[in-house]
Amino acid sequence: MSFFEQTLTSPIHFRTANQTINRLTLGTTKQRTLNMLGLFITTLVTALSLLVVDLVVPGVAIASFPVALAAALSIGIVNASIKPILRVLSLPVTVVTLGAFSLIVNGFCFWLATLFVPGFAVHGVFSFIVAPIVLSMVSTFLTGYFISKGVDKKLASVAEKLNLRQSETISVQSAGEPSQLEATELS
Repeated sequence: MSFFEQTLTSPIHFRTANQTINRLTLGTTKQRTLNMLGLFITTLVTALSLLVVDLVVPGVAIASFPVALAAALSIGIVNASIKPILRVLSLPVTVVTLGAFSLIVNGFCFWLATLFVPGFAVHGVFSFIVAPIVLSMVSTFLTGYFISKGVDKKLASVAEKLNLRQSETISVQSAGEPSQLEATELS
């Protein structure tokens, strides 16, 4: 009998494996829920910040709140996928301009996000450069405000209460006999 087979058939190791599966399944699902809540809060804060940018910066037009939500997602996708490539490609110019060119990169990514969302537009060089700065400042303020009020923890507790606990059965083969392990998971 190999070491692996002995480990699976031993009651002590089997109990440890059961506890590990329960802990890993619960931790992974709970982490996914918290990540989704973080994404939701970030998108909501960015959408609210975009509405403030629409009011403060001339040349930025947002038609409605749903458009602001779509624009927030669009900005997030552009910043996650295209902006890192632009930063690497523009690094020499950014170094020569002592970082000032990063304002152009931010403005370009902001403008690029407008191409994917109808009802969201940026007109003029002033708004091209100033809107991302105002967006960043307002987002920072709103995020700090929400965190100081504990909104993230309150949403996490509400999400945990709303999710039904399901029992997921995992079948493990042990010395020719199937054994059942219970793993509790938040859905």
